[in-house]
Amino acid sequence: MRLYRLRFDIWLTLLVATLAAGGAGKLVDAIAPTDHEEHVEKQVAADGDVGGKAGDDVFAANSVDDLLSHDTFTILSDGIAYRNEGGGYFGGMYLYNVALPSGERIAASINTENVVKPDGGDSFTGVSRLPVGRVVKADLKEDKTFMEQISYNHEELALTRTDFYVDMAGESAMQGEEANGFSGYKAAAQAAAFILVFPLFHSLGAKIGIFPYFFPPRNKKSEWD
Repeated sequence: MRLYRLRFDIWLTLLVATLAAGGAGKLVDAIAPTDHEEHVEKQVAADGDVGGKAGDDVFAANSVDDLLSHDTFTILSDGIAYRNEGGGYFGGMYLYNVALPSGERIAASINTENVVKPDGGDSFTGVSRLPVGRVVKADLKEDKTFMEQISYNHEELALTRTDFYVDMAGESAMQGEEANGFSGYKAAAQAAAFILVFPLFHSLGAKIGIFPYFFPPRNKKSEWD
């Protein structure tokens, strides 16, 4: 195996550019998180709202017909089956393959923090009451990769309906999208800092004579040649 050693000037420039990228990331953290966290606190789903905990007074749907005939509802699921039988990303959201008591299967975004155990059992056994949900019209078949993911390509796990999904995440889904967007801004700032600082720092070092030029000026050879 051949080992390649980078010149000292390249190592030093990489280090400085990496530190600059880290600084850019910390700067974004310092500017944005306060407003983001305050927004998240205001948007946490209240009990009884879509994505919030479902009480005894919330209608428990048994079938697709029940879902379509009620504005809001909950679903009773065995143990943690609601998150162990397939899932995939659709439109930036993670949708679980959820079995209704009727045996029909639907896709649902779920705020797992607001799943409750009405029988007082542990997380893995007994009945799980999923958060308050609502039907959202969507053509799930337009994303073939998602359709393969959510059923593991197993016929017995195929969705009964693909013209809607159930929103049981509410504002928490929006928070997830905002968090992903915030991470994207931070990554972009870090990349921009690295790309900007690397050539500038090396060029400065070459001009004052401590680094060789990557591309020597015309009629001037690098001292390292």
